[in-house]
Amino acid sequence: MSGVSGEGAGGVDGPAGGDGADVVRFWERLGLPGLIDIHTHFMPEQVLRKVWAYFDSAGPLTGMEWPIAYRHDEDERLALLRSFGVRRFTSMLYPHKAGMAAWLNGWAAEFAHRVPDCLHTATLFPEEGAQRYVREAVEAGARVFKSHLQVGAYDPNDPLLDPVWGLLTDAGIPVVMHCGSGPAPGAHTGPGPVGRLLARYPRLRLVVAHMGMPEYSEFLTMAETYPEVRLDTTMAFTDFTEDLTPFPVAERGRLAGLGDRILLGTDFPNIPYPYAHQLHALERLDLGDDWLRAVCHGNARALFGEG
Repeated sequence: MSGVSGEGAGGVDGPAGGDGADVVRFWERLGLPGLIDIHTHFMPEQVLRKVWAYFDSAGPLTGMEWPIAYRHDEDERLALLRSFGVRRFTSMLYPHKAGMAAWLNGWAAEFAHRVPDCLHTATLFPEEGAQRYVREAVEAGARVFKSHLQVGAYDPNDPLLDPVWGLLTDAGIPVVMHCGSGPAPGAHTGPGPVGRLLARYPRLRLVVAHMGMPEYSEFLTMAETYPEVRLDTTMAFTDFTEDLTPFPVAERGRLAGLGDRILLGTDFPNIPYPYAHQLHALERLDLGDDWLRAVCHGNARALFGEG
């Protein structure tokens, strides 16, 4: 398959082989205590199975196969992250229709309670009652929210979400938002809707997932314009993504300039390559060890106050 190198998901250097040791060598070389990964997925089993089924059929969308590299049960996935030295991670989950978000938030609160190294994650959807259940999640200790404009097929400027954005802005809680148009565009993806949202809520702590791919340049501009906008590295710069939507080489200098607002994300377990490949993809940008230390640990620690 194009886009997956010799570190392939099923090879001896894949998840079942030397991947964990490779990850540990990466952060030890940088003198870090481990990694903070702000974009990992844990969700109810029946929901996760549907997500995996989607990726199993993603070939027509991407033109490439999408094998799940870490298709394991929950306990094994947790053990793998910990063996990698991931000190804090998230349970990114998201509804595709009304009536799901409050239930998902209940599951995520219970998960965070029994998995203390997971940052308590919550989600939202434009629907009656959104302000209520988002407030309840905040009061229960949610540290980060997930918004998925592509899967949810909603405009972030839906009036039903106005009180939610105001609440999260005032609380200073980050929102990781899949708002770029990759791997397939949605009715409300791209920089336009998010730009309108930020014009109204300029202090919203928005984390643009996947570096905003494929609209990298536009989302870099948003981060340069709004001091509270950040980006996560999820799947960006990897061989798989570079074959689909390559990051413009001319923009690498802007990555250096935003080195304090880019955070490590991986999409574990839903990735078609070993975890270590994401780290090596960042390393080969050749932006220096200080940049890597900030992206892989320091920036998230500053944002969440732990790790």
